[in-house]
Amino acid sequence: MVRILLLHGPNLSQLGTRDPAHYGTATLDDVVRAARQEALDVGASVEHLQTELEGELVTRLHAARTDGTDAVIVNAGAWTHYSYAIRDALELLEVPKVELHLSHVHAREPFRATSVIAAVCDGSIAGFGIDGYPLAVRATLALLTRRA
Repeated sequence: MVRILLLHGPNLSQLGTRDPAHYGTATLDDVVRAARQEALDVGASVEHLQTELEGELVTRLHAARTDGTDAVIVNAGAWTHYSYAIRDALELLEVPKVELHLSHVHAREPFRATSVIAAVCDGSIAGFGIDGYPLAVRATLALLTRRA
């Protein structure tokens, strides 16, 4: 079974009530459920971690190097724009990595258009709200198929 690690950074625990105009009304449980359902439909699994602590996310990425994780989907939240620690941890991984954002970050404030993690991910999905999660699962599976 393919093991996908789904990571969420700061403030994503507030989905459903945080700025619905940009992030929609889906909760964190809703978006995780959407990813898990897509994975289940093709015989894959999704492990999820949301944290407000940057070091915890880095530690989990380091563990993914040796724990059988096959792919990573990461919505790093604000860390997307400045965390070189997360960038470096992602770069160490030799599995497919997809960057994911609920909102269309390129159509928002200029600072949101900068991603320090994009260069070490295989691709990015942004602006599709909760629908981005099944897309990200399909993208990781397609990347795994290409690498096989």
